[in-house]
Amino acid sequence: MSEEPTNKLNLSKSSTQSLLIGLRNFINEQIIGQDVLVERMLIGLLADGHILVEGAPGLAKTRAINVLSKGIDGDFHRVQFTPDLLPADLTGTEIYRPQQGTFEFQKGPLFHNLILADEINRSPAKVQAALLEAMAERQITVGQATYALPKLFMVMATQNPIEQEGTYPLPEAQLDRFLLHVKVDYPKAEHEKSILYLARAEARAESLKSTEKFFPITQNTLFDARNEVLDIYMADSLEDYLLQIILATRHPVAYGQDLAAWLQYGASPRASIALDRCSRAKAWLAQRDFVSPEDIQEMAFDVLRHRLILSYEAEAEGITTDHFIKELISRIAVP
Repeated sequence: MSEEPTNKLNLSKSSTQSLLIGLRNFINEQIIGQDVLVERMLIGLLADGHILVEGAPGLAKTRAINVLSKGIDGDFHRVQFTPDLLPADLTGTEIYRPQQGTFEFQKGPLFHNLILADEINRSPAKVQAALLEAMAERQITVGQATYALPKLFMVMATQNPIEQEGTYPLPEAQLDRFLLHVKVDYPKAEHEKSILYLARAEARAESLKSTEKFFPITQNTLFDARNEVLDIYMADSLEDYLLQIILATRHPVAYGQDLAAWLQYGASPRASIALDRCSRAKAWLAQRDFVSPEDIQEMAFDVLRHRLILSYEAEAEGITTDHFIKELISRIAVP
């Protein structure tokens, strides 16, 4: 049963897979000490999903997707979300041409391949809804016309956990549209020293020398990689284990009264699909032709942390979604 995906993956190790691993190495040269963020961005690309990144200012969130865009044959656009932003500022609008006496559609930033929605929680609900609709439907509607977005379309949204005044938190139902919710922490001391060296090199206009050596991978290569990820082998027992984790968030009482008291709402079927694809993508990036239990367990945090709604009792006890997920995984038998 595992023969077919194994053969396909071996063929790709000298082509598609090596190109994506080269892309990862290229990004890691410019984004020091954020290996998890870099890996999750690539998993988002391979799983054809969108990413919500949460972290303090100055942790290279904006820089990361900017560098990623340099490694892919696609265009990149950054949108700074502010309270006065309008939906048309994202989708585009129809402009009247008096010479022809007709309206012409002027495309907005959403028609680029890679979108950075910087500080998404600073914009009002109607702007957030316009972005999240585009993410879910891969199209936008203006007036009577519907416009398809590019085939390669990925949104990386950021939000600042420090400043909450004047923000509009994303509703839980809309958060479900994101494939992953990644939390970014400060780099280690040795990594920060390397960041100083890189910053000084950039100040001397010596930065990104490797950019000249790295030829951006084509979109077709990325689409081929996505197909190879889908061919990664997952044992039936691991598929059942994956589903058991998701179902346990809906019926946690089977794993303890304390878990049931902590959780108000569990994960939707989107979580099952996301965990399946992300676990396969993680195994593919690790140059394996099979999914391991560790792949599922590690990806469960980023897939579930924004999809679970904790109870007031959990919040009063200081329980976080990460703590709940860790406790839940520890109680489910690994096949």
